[in-house]
Amino acid sequence: MLSQEEQQKLLEKYDPEAGTRKLKGILGWVVFLGLLSFSLFQLYTGIFGMLTAQLQRSIHLGFALALVFLLFPARKKDRGKKHKVAWYDIILAILAIGVGAYWPLMIDELVMRVGRLTELDFYVGLTAIILVLEATRRAVGLPITIIAAVFLGYAYFGPYMPGFLAHRGLELDRIVQTMFFTTEGILGTPLGVSATFIFLFLLFGSFLVKTGVGQYFNDLAVSIAGRSVGGPAKVAIFSSALQGTISGSSVANVVTSGSFTIPMMKKLGYRKEFAGGVEAAASTGGQLMPPIMGAAAFLMVEFIGGITYWEIAKAAAIPALLYFTGIWIMTHFEAKKIGLRGLSKEEMPNRKEVLKQIYLLTPILAVIVLLVSGMSVTRAALWSIVITILVSAIRKETRIGFKGMIEALVDGARTALGVAAATAAAGIIVGVVTKTGLGLKLANGLLDLAGGALIPTLMLTMVAAIVLGMGSPTTANYVITSTIAAPAIILLGVPDLSAHLFVFYFGIIADITPPVALAAFAAAGVSGGEPIKTGVDAAKLAIAAFIIPYMFVLSPELLMIDTTWTYLIWIIFTALAGMTAIGAGVIGYWMRKLHWSERLLGIAGGLLLIYPEGFSDIIGLIIFIAMIVLQYVIKGDKPKAQTAN
Repeated sequence: MLSQEEQQKLLEKYDPEAGTRKLKGILGWVVFLGLLSFSLFQLYTGIFGMLTAQLQRSIHLGFALALVFLLFPARKKDRGKKHKVAWYDIILAILAIGVGAYWPLMIDELVMRVGRLTELDFYVGLTAIILVLEATRRAVGLPITIIAAVFLGYAYFGPYMPGFLAHRGLELDRIVQTMFFTTEGILGTPLGVSATFIFLFLLFGSFLVKTGVGQYFNDLAVSIAGRSVGGPAKVAIFSSALQGTISGSSVANVVTSGSFTIPMMKKLGYRKEFAGGVEAAASTGGQLMPPIMGAAAFLMVEFIGGITYWEIAKAAAIPALLYFTGIWIMTHFEAKKIGLRGLSKEEMPNRKEVLKQIYLLTPILAVIVLLVSGMSVTRAALWSIVITILVSAIRKETRIGFKGMIEALVDGARTALGVAAATAAAGIIVGVVTKTGLGLKLANGLLDLAGGALIPTLMLTMVAAIVLGMGSPTTANYVITSTIAAPAIILLGVPDLSAHLFVFYFGIIADITPPVALAAFAAAGVSGGEPIKTGVDAAKLAIAAFIIPYMFVLSPELLMIDTTWTYLIWIIFTALAGMTAIGAGVIGYWMRKLHWSERLLGIAGGLLLIYPEGFSDIIGLIIFIAMIVLQYVIKGDKPKAQTAN
């Protein structure tokens, strides 16, 4: 198992949000108090009511930008200088505070002017844009920063754009006004969601971590799945699905749970790359797992409109179940193929001790109950934090205490910095799309390219989401694809929720899709395997994620939209049967090793079962049954069980 220091090094290598300074002395106290104040501000407004949109978002932005410049060095090579802050970073932090305070201090005058900018307004707004781009580059990475800058360039140079992309162009002062003095740019919906729902749920996750619930997830997973065939791989899947409820980062999930599960898998005989691939695929899927899911799911509430967060979480439940079942099936077949055993009785934790701590799951169950009851997302997050504190007090080992609460508040604010920067940059993109009409132009262009047909449009959208997601956080990726690509799908008559979940899925699995597969690369860092091969194995294991989005677009009933329980059960049954056949075909093993022709037959039959149409289901079931019969009729050699190294 990796030490905390080794885990931190891996996080810093593959996750830009983890590469922060560890400050001491006066600056250390300044940052500590800044982070604490950030959380207290968010809690105060969450409890007593949010401020007006411009005030809530600008204060949130000011806190985030100032702290980013103090915590994140300008250059990667400076990340080793943990205790030093460059003089220009202090100046940038002061400017960020000024930008964040401008709306609260000048709100009366700004409201009176209604869009007419003074010279001071112009320079403050321009400074805000520059600071957001630089903070995003530091805390999130270069890809999303470049995309936001390109969109700004598009807004200005519109008259010089070719073909259907051309537009009148916006004057510089109009761009600045839109970006900082309306709620259509930096202070738009993405940052608004960060300043309300997302921050409070990140705090909730931070408090859960303080109770030791992350380690408990591992122990619970081992207790349930450890003794089965290839147990450690199934432990990785189960624990990562649970970890997804408290972590919005695929890379962080890989490093924390993977430092425990990957060595176990290697010890039992899994290849380094396969072990890393299992953890990467499972950890990435954590963002698809209700009730909390990834931060982008909160944005979906605002972008779709007229829908509650609970409806989104409920709709995502069956696809998430199919995703993890697909990985489970394939790791099971791989374990049988190479003859791997489960953990021995001596390697298992004490089940009675594990069950004694089952109360640690209460806060997560509470979130579900509160959301189902119709409580607002903000209130549900606040009450979940309170319930976590109360639950932690049951036993001394899990008790948070005052010091633990302060640490949770500081850690939660630190986690929120990258999200705030990403959503502010995403606001730039949304603002340009709104003002220039680019969204509709690109949607129509995408439809023209696909010939107006649904499947080609979905395929082009999938490629766009994966490419945009390479190296970009899910939040920013979702904002881009939901404003550019999702409208093209919606124009073809697909329900809004299906279209948005489609781009959401492919934005997430970019983390395991080579060549830029950050979660897979982090897993390779833990396993010692070759990164690209780990990414290929992860993508192969997560093949369900490449199929399921097409399923719920073609059959929205899978999202529990306008369906009956009998039809829903039938869809789930055929989908699980299809995933079993595809898993066997990809791995090359079911009840015995499969001939290449049987593998192709299994994949074809699985795809027919997954495609939501009566005739294809019948043909798929015939192939499925035929494959089972073939394996009983034609016997093959079964691998001998391997023992631990």
